[in-house]
Amino acid sequence: MMFPALQSQLARFEELEHELQDPDVLADSNRLRAIQREHGELSRVALRVREFNRVLDEMETARMMVDEETDDDAKSYLESELDSLVATHEQQKEELEELLLSGDTLSRGGLIMEIRQGTGGEEAALFARDLFDMYTRFVEKRGWKYEILDFQPAEMGGIREVVFSVTGDEAFHQLQFESGGHRVQRVPETEAQGRIHTSAATVAVLPEATDVEVDLKDEDIQMDTMRAGGPGGQKVNKTESAVRLTHLPTGVVVKCQDEKSQHKNKAKAMRVLRSRIFEMMQHKAQQERASQRRTLIGSGDRSERIRTYNYPQARVTDHRIGLTIYKLDDFMQGNLDEMIKSLLKFDRDERLKDEGGGNN
Repeated sequence: MMFPALQSQLARFEELEHELQDPDVLADSNRLRAIQREHGELSRVALRVREFNRVLDEMETARMMVDEETDDDAKSYLESELDSLVATHEQQKEELEELLLSGDTLSRGGLIMEIRQGTGGEEAALFARDLFDMYTRFVEKRGWKYEILDFQPAEMGGIREVVFSVTGDEAFHQLQFESGGHRVQRVPETEAQGRIHTSAATVAVLPEATDVEVDLKDEDIQMDTMRAGGPGGQKVNKTESAVRLTHLPTGVVVKCQDEKSQHKNKAKAMRVLRSRIFEMMQHKAQQERASQRRTLIGSGDRSERIRTYNYPQARVTDHRIGLTIYKLDDFMQGNLDEMIKSLLKFDRDERLKDEGGGNN
């Protein structure tokens, strides 16, 4: 059997198809939603594997017919049909190899991105705002959607922290390597002497986890409420609409105050909490595999400096793959395609090396 890992996803998809016809499942709304969600997440891979298997079966049938046919004209026609099936099969094989090398990142659409002000005071907060604008422009160019989950502004129009979700086809796959430290070198608006300063911001990209992947129990979550605060500590809400959730087993804390409704803030905080815990689970598994990998490009370590944005030289440099692009203004407008394609290609090449190394 070719691609056993992907075939197992098809098998699970078909199991879920049967469950969706089960009267007991249809009568249980919570179970039905969970199965529908998992079914939807698997569909992208499963349907392609199903089509791959169909073409493979047709190829075997076509070969048998070619071998058995004695009429020259009919045999020639069948051979041309077989050639067409073989070409389709090879294309499908390449696509499934890409899916296999990418793990579940191609089938996972949603993500949560967190951008935080780093060292550099107000200039760092302004840079965090620039990064937020850059990513949301990229999202809009892709035709994806984003939703702000938490937004903490700084004094001069910058951002102390912003948390937002992104949904769209291959969104996580495209943005998965943006996690890490981003450094900017430029003359701040507040600098009268015209000196170049270095400031920083951190970015985290979390796969948006489902309740199937991370089951959060009520007894494991401590919820505190408080008034939402604005820049400089000012109170922006007289009611206790801000919510802080603490996951007691892991110690992960999430605060959300963007909405005026406590209920909405809690719902948003739960999404972030679930995704942070899922990231912890993935990071632990990745560390266990790290010794077998040639690169940790996808480590998601926020402390690692991954990129420098140098305004005087109009360049952006990704330190992990050694790529420099001298189109900084264009890059900040959300035109990230060249960088993202290079990162994905680098990761794919490294995975291929690992696959080859594992077979030797």
